[in-house]
Amino acid sequence: MARVTSGDIVHLHYTGKFEDGTVFDSTEGGNPLELVAGATDIIDGVSQGIIGLEVGESRTLTVSPDRGYGTRDEALAKRVPLDALPQGIEVGDRVSANTNGHEIVFQVTAIEGKEAVIDANHPLAGKTLVFQLSVHSIHGNDPNRGTHGHGGCGCGHDH
Repeated sequence: MARVTSGDIVHLHYTGKFEDGTVFDSTEGGNPLELVAGATDIIDGVSQGIIGLEVGESRTLTVSPDRGYGTRDEALAKRVPLDALPQGIEVGDRVSANTNGHEIVFQVTAIEGKEAVIDANHPLAGKTLVFQLSVHSIHGNDPNRGTHGHGGCGCGHDH
């Protein structure tokens, strides 16, 4: 049976959890995630961690921040005047800003009086993550797809 190699188009189901077992994302009950094994548009710990698996095979991966969404950079969390943000903004809302031609996504993490704390770190930065993966299908290496698949977590950040 074929095993996943770098560059293969792979469909897999996954459940992502924090170390305490709390689920933060899952494809269970939905469509599998499509990605290119070894590609750079999904976290390295998963992209590299599926290499060698067969269809139907499962694996649990523990992904450290350096192989996941990186370490937190406290310089990316700032206090701003609340009136600098859209009216009605609430904790947990995401706001994008265009800086020097680059879109940056911030999450509002606190509102304290007339100030808000916004954070441009990825919401999973600094966290060790546990992924339960199951390979649904392997479609072989497609050189026309380059190094990018269709992965990502839908958070608005580039990976």
